[in-house]
Amino acid sequence: MLDPKKKQSIINKYKKHDADTGSAEVQIAILTEEVKELTKHLKTHKHDHSSRRGLLKKLGERRRLMRYLEVDNLESYLKLIEDLKIKPLKREKKVELFDEEIGEEDDEKVAVNEDKSTEDEE
Repeated sequence: MLDPKKKQSIINKYKKHDADTGSAEVQIAILTEEVKELTKHLKTHKHDHSSRRGLLKKLGERRRLMRYLEVDNLESYLKLIEDLKIKPLKREKKVELFDEEIGEEDDEKVAVNEDKSTEDEE
């Protein structure tokens, strides 16, 4: 658990506006600090499995927030990973759904399938 003073200093450093406490940047920075503390704890307490589980949950949450930030605001994402000295996400090529246009052949297949379904209903 982070010390409230330390948490507030992180919020002040990464906030976007005066009342900002929950933006993705702030949450990622807080989670990064919590991960560092848990990692340090687990180096001395190797068999503390409940803390290990908490660490993995925090890492997963941070990864989700980083993925969101990368898509939403790439410039902010790059600045944040540089400031926090964390690895960028390993992302495979983005899969584009429906990247090819539907041709006449596909239209004919759809029409044939629709005809078959109307015959079955009768």
